[in-house]
Amino acid sequence: MSAIESVLVENRVFPPGEALTKAARISGMSAYEALCAEADKNPDEFWGRQARENLLWSKPFTRVLDESNKPFYKWFDDGQLNASANCLDRHIGTPVENKTAIIFEADDGAVTKVTYKELLARVSRFANGLKAHGIQKGDRVLIYMPMTIEGVVAMQACARIGATHSVVFGGFSAKALQERIIDVGAVAVVTANYQMRGGKELPLKAVVDEALSMPGCESVKSVFVYERTPTACTLAVGRDKTFTELLQGQSDECAPVAVDAEHPLFVLYTSGSTGKPKGVQHATGGYLLWAKMTMDWTFDLKDSDIFWCTADIGWITGHTYVAYGPLAAGATQIVFEGVPTYPDAGRFWQMIERHKCTIFYTAPTAIRSLIKASETNEKVHPKNWDLTSLRILGSVGEPINPEAWIWYHKHVGGERCPVVDTFWQTETGGHVITPLPGATPLVPGSCTLPLPGIAAAIVDEAANDVPNGSGGILVIKKPWPSMIRTIWGDPERFKKSYFPEELKGYYLAGDGAVRDAERGYFRITGRIDDVLNVSGHRMGTMEIESALVAKTDLVAEAAVVGRPDDTTGEAICAFVVLKRSLPQGDEAREIAKQLRDWVAKEIGPIAKPKDIRFGENLPKTRSGKIMRRLLRSLAKGEAITQDTSTLENPQILTQLDQTY
Repeated sequence: MSAIESVLVENRVFPPGEALTKAARISGMSAYEALCAEADKNPDEFWGRQARENLLWSKPFTRVLDESNKPFYKWFDDGQLNASANCLDRHIGTPVENKTAIIFEADDGAVTKVTYKELLARVSRFANGLKAHGIQKGDRVLIYMPMTIEGVVAMQACARIGATHSVVFGGFSAKALQERIIDVGAVAVVTANYQMRGGKELPLKAVVDEALSMPGCESVKSVFVYERTPTACTLAVGRDKTFTELLQGQSDECAPVAVDAEHPLFVLYTSGSTGKPKGVQHATGGYLLWAKMTMDWTFDLKDSDIFWCTADIGWITGHTYVAYGPLAAGATQIVFEGVPTYPDAGRFWQMIERHKCTIFYTAPTAIRSLIKASETNEKVHPKNWDLTSLRILGSVGEPINPEAWIWYHKHVGGERCPVVDTFWQTETGGHVITPLPGATPLVPGSCTLPLPGIAAAIVDEAANDVPNGSGGILVIKKPWPSMIRTIWGDPERFKKSYFPEELKGYYLAGDGAVRDAERGYFRITGRIDDVLNVSGHRMGTMEIESALVAKTDLVAEAAVVGRPDDTTGEAICAFVVLKRSLPQGDEAREIAKQLRDWVAKEIGPIAKPKDIRFGENLPKTRSGKIMRRLLRSLAKGEAITQDTSTLENPQILTQLDQTY
């Protein structure tokens, strides 16, 4: 494989502030390097110490790592613990018990607060309700809920009784639900009558009913329905119960069930996979350990922090940095039901001001859409709110292009908040490559360096390390506690997907990356399957997207895919959202020419998009993820046959038909 060419150069460096470094948990690069050296020299001792210091064990472990059946690694496997006890019970009898655990803001702006003590009582009642319906340790429960306190309670209650939960994002279709119910063998579904998003009431129970009417869902014996709105929904006699019925007469005490450290805490299906859904299985001990450690390290968590991760519990970010990490760390967190643009695009900034948020963690897609909104309507620009409570900003979900990073840093963080650009995946369980706010000098668009204990590297297709400055395949060479354990019910697919023989048994992240020659910082160049081969030049789509978005006077957002081309092997196709109304005809052709010339100047003529298409938006799921497989089909001129039910904006597809 020829190296993936890295064509973007970023020279701006932002060192951490002196006061922040002084007060940080990991203070300065020397402290970071010392932890890395300790983890490298004696991993068993390092991870064992972390697991003892960060978690409560009902039966202490004596073995840290069992490597006897690679790649099916086991961590702390002769120890026992309970995830819910580590998130809730551990705080009882300490000052944290009366601390606010969750500040919940509903779609309509109504605010509810719940303390750790109150949250424990709610989780215990729910757990008792599940037990009363015969649900026990080892059973699987599917959760299809709005972004509410009740969603977190349901997850914690499953963990409390040793049931394995599988959360499905509340925008997925009945077909997607059916596939997941069948694959995981769910015995119960926890859902709501409706969810509120952007002022609209959207059905959830009706989707569950449709899924359960399909073949293969006979394993589901119970459906529990949270009545989020007063609107009635159909209840099947004998199978369905409202939360009121479920919780009636239940005690607010429920002893947590001790499970083996390797007991499956949850199965989470990766989004966007074609064919059979891929259930990523995570173990209780190792996953929870890393969720707690990364809360402390990446976000430099303090007792006084108000933490806000904007992700939905239907995704891994909402598992690790809403449902488990913040609670295990005893943090106060904001949980938000709505969308960033309702009632207008100032909603995030208004909430930061109102709740005095100190750590804000969101996705580049959201940042870019808010940049566009603030440039077309000054009333929703962050400068109109007091954001001085913020001390740390985070980015998650995809690489953040340098221009969006700079805007975020300047206009949201007031040029004083470090931006932790976190790289990780559903499969890694938590952050693996990320800056540390009190240690790492920041470079826009770079996730910088691996966390201590994470042996990240860049290799070629024969698993040889490539020199800094050359691109290649991102791998992790050694196991770590929060790694995926298997694909539910498909161990062969797990081995083939993540530990291919040709890569010496290294964990394959599926992303291309490059390390800069000066600092050895990592920059993600896009998925390996998002590497384009144009006339023998291999280029990451992310770099071309970043170049397009760097034309800040014109472009709000861009997505780049490849399509087969007789002359060049692959042609570059760019889907572009402009900061102005949709152009047509000659005007669109003129703008397309401007953009090609710009990319040629920024990167080189080889990177000029052959096709440019304009839309008012890109096809996105309701969580803001760009559906690139649809863009690939559009680029190839194929009919769209995939399920588009999770799209927030299906009408966009017709806009993107016209090529310039």
